[in-house]
Amino acid sequence: MVKFNSIIKVIPNLQGATKQIVKLSEKTIAKTEITNNFLTTFADVVLFIGRVLKETFSRDFEFKEFLHQCYQIGYKSLPLISVTGIIMGLVLTIQSRPVLVDFGAVTMLPGMVAVSLIREMGPMITALICAGKIGSGIGAELGSMKVTEQIDAMEVSSTNPIRFLVVTRVLAATLMIPLLILYADALGILGSWAGANIKGDVTFILFFSQAFSVVDFMDFFPAVIKSFFFGAVIGSVGCYKGYNAGRGTESVGIAANSAVVLASLLVIIVDVIAVQITDMLI
Repeated sequence: MVKFNSIIKVIPNLQGATKQIVKLSEKTIAKTEITNNFLTTFADVVLFIGRVLKETFSRDFEFKEFLHQCYQIGYKSLPLISVTGIIMGLVLTIQSRPVLVDFGAVTMLPGMVAVSLIREMGPMITALICAGKIGSGIGAELGSMKVTEQIDAMEVSSTNPIRFLVVTRVLAATLMIPLLILYADALGILGSWAGANIKGDVTFILFFSQAFSVVDFMDFFPAVIKSFFFGAVIGSVGCYKGYNAGRGTESVGIAANSAVVLASLLVIIVDVIAVQITDMLI
C-alpha cells in the first residue's frame, strides 16, 4: 500500500517533466524551422542574384525593354518626385530660418539647405519614395505575371524571363533613381528659395550662388554613388518578391507589400553603411 501511494505521488512529477520535455522539443523544432527557412531564403536570394548578374552580361540584351522600363520608372515618377523635392526644400527652409535669424546667420541658410539636401535628405527621402512607388509596382507586376502563369509561358516559349523581365527592370532602376535624386535635389533648392522669400527677399541668382558656394565635391560624389546602390536594391527586391510570388491571387498584394517594406529597410541599411564609409574617407 505504501509503494502504491508513493507511485501515485511520483506520477504528477513525471507528467510535469513530460510536459517540459514536450515544450522544449517544440521550441527546438520551431528554432530549427526558422533557421532552415532563413538559410533557404538566403540561398534563393544568392542564386537569384547570380542568375541576374549572369544574364546582365549576356549577349542578347533586351535593349527595347530596357528603354521601356526606363520610361516607366523614370519619366512616370517625375510628378511625384517633383512634389516631393519642392516640399523637402520648402519645409526645411521654413523650419530652419527662425533659428538662424535668432543667431544672425540667415545668410547661411542657402548653403545649409543645399548641403543637407545633396548629402542626405534628397537621396534618402527620394529613395524611400521610389521604394514605395517603383518597388511595389515591380513586385505587383511580376507577381501578377507569376500568378497568371505568364512567366511559365515565357519559359516554355524559349524566352528567358530573367533576362527580359528582371535584368531590364533592375538596370533601369539602377540608372533612373540616381537621376530622379539629382532632379529632386535641384527642385529642393528651388523650393528652398521659394521658402526663403516667404518672409524675406533674396534674388534667385544670389540664393543659388550662396547655396553652391559651400557645396564641395565630397558632398556631391558620395551621394551620387550611394544612389546607384539605392536603385539596385529597390529594383532587385521588387523583382525578387514578384518573381517568387505564390500561386494565389492574394500573393500579388503580399509581394508588393513585402517589396516595399524590405526595399525601404535595405535602403536605410545601405545609407548607414555609406555614411560610415564616407566618414572614414573624409
